[in-house]
Amino acid sequence: MNALVPLPVLLPLCATGLSLAFGIRLQRIQRFISVIVLAAVLALSVTLMVAADRRGPLSVHLGDFAPPLGITLVADRLSGLMLTVSSAITLCVLVYSIGQGMTDRDRETPLAIFHPAYLILVAGVSCTFLAGDLVNLYVGFEIMLVASFVLLTLGGTGPRMRAGSTYVIISLFSSMLFLTAIALTYAAAGTVNFAQLAQRLAEIPLGVRTLIEAMLITVFAIKAAVFPVAAWLPDSYPTAPAPVTAVFAGLLTKVGVYCMLRTETLLFPGNRIGDLLMAVALASMLVGILGAVAQTDLKRLLSFTLISHIGYMVFGIGLATRDAYGGAILYVAHHITVQTSLFLVAGLIERRGGTNELTRIGGLAKAAPILALLFFVPAMNLAGIPPLSGFIGKLGLMRAGVADGGAWAWVLVAASAATSLLTLYVAAKVWNLAFWRAAPPGQAAAGTILESGDDSDEDSDKGPDDMAGTGDESVDPAHRPAGRAVAATLHSRAVTTTSRLPRPMTAATAATIVLGLAFTVFAAPITAYTDRTAVELLQRTPYIQEVLSR
Repeated sequence: MNALVPLPVLLPLCATGLSLAFGIRLQRIQRFISVIVLAAVLALSVTLMVAADRRGPLSVHLGDFAPPLGITLVADRLSGLMLTVSSAITLCVLVYSIGQGMTDRDRETPLAIFHPAYLILVAGVSCTFLAGDLVNLYVGFEIMLVASFVLLTLGGTGPRMRAGSTYVIISLFSSMLFLTAIALTYAAAGTVNFAQLAQRLAEIPLGVRTLIEAMLITVFAIKAAVFPVAAWLPDSYPTAPAPVTAVFAGLLTKVGVYCMLRTETLLFPGNRIGDLLMAVALASMLVGILGAVAQTDLKRLLSFTLISHIGYMVFGIGLATRDAYGGAILYVAHHITVQTSLFLVAGLIERRGGTNELTRIGGLAKAAPILALLFFVPAMNLAGIPPLSGFIGKLGLMRAGVADGGAWAWVLVAASAATSLLTLYVAAKVWNLAFWRAAPPGQAAAGTILESGDDSDEDSDKGPDDMAGTGDESVDPAHRPAGRAVAATLHSRAVTTTSRLPRPMTAATAATIVLGLAFTVFAAPITAYTDRTAVELLQRTPYIQEVLSR
């Protein structure tokens, strides 16, 4: 069973070479490879999760080199759960992206690039979840960074290049800080292996240990988009294609949360910075949700809710009790599915209504009732309406805060309740504007051709009949009526709105929603699993013994 641990990383990497070899002329084979590989990764992830739950942590030293020289991969309950949820989500998003590319009738190079980059991204995510040392964790981050930049800038339009540049600059800064922290850790402890660091960090001076912890937490906070280092996210994600934005918002930010969970429990037990983490959680909740209240662009609105709800997870990490960790782990898994679903729905709204600008669309509840249902369910789940999993996760965290009884805990309990109410307000705002009210004048009708890139790139290729909207080239893109919106397609070429939603995209979105509902239907066994995971994290011994005894 231990031999299976590296496969979630190795399979996507090997498939990347095959995907590149087939290229654009054999796109069907390229799609087939991607789907089969991600389905295999999902099956392996479920196997590892079940094995880690029954037998305890599983580990492998690549090349049979023992720590501190060897590369160690470890699958325990936490990494097994994260692998399973992330694999399911990446498979659903891949199907969505294939459906979008087929609907757009794309035969250009960007889709040939998309599949290899997507597989590399999956490999990087798996590497971070399985990493048993800081260097391998850093490598996983860098793999994700390379793939992320390609995916964010598909099509090479100006807005995407600017957003991608911002993302890369922030990521490179965090990478430099991470590399510095790794060097400092090795100089102080003589190893970067997690199991060995768990034993040695307690022996180094308190000031050095605190500096290492602060640097690592800062790196992971940037990755997770925790306030005040989250300003890059609302400007980077909305310009990307819908499937890219969905997997980034739903999954990549949770990689940073996972790393915070791993390091705070395994390397720095004792909760010495718990008050700081709860202060950051409070700021993330309130600033994020207030930012969402002020938005009228659906993707930017969802980006701010993402920042806000990261605060719930940090709240659980800051409390550092068994119940808090269990609630935080459950909320991480729940939020991956729900946030991904909402961004996929945003892509369908753009396909149907011609824009994500809420002031320029309406009447979708009558015109597209299936789309209305696809939005309503995850929106209520995000808001924490009983008995959905969002309510279960928030209730677990709030109960942990009440049990703690500290001043910060009570403040966060109140902030959690307020954030939930404001999230419900935001969901109701989107529903009223996009679905419930009548369609506003100028809304794009079915068959309207949407621009998908810079005016200079697209307008030269279109005739007068293709130029939907005002025809005034001086109008700022942010203030154009529906039909002149910039469509976030995979290939950055013109697309046409349609009254019938593409079936593969709709089915993939529905699958992510069903996965989110599974956390409600199977709440009892999942909660029991997250409780066992929290106990294992607090004990630390099973992880350390598994790695050092091999």
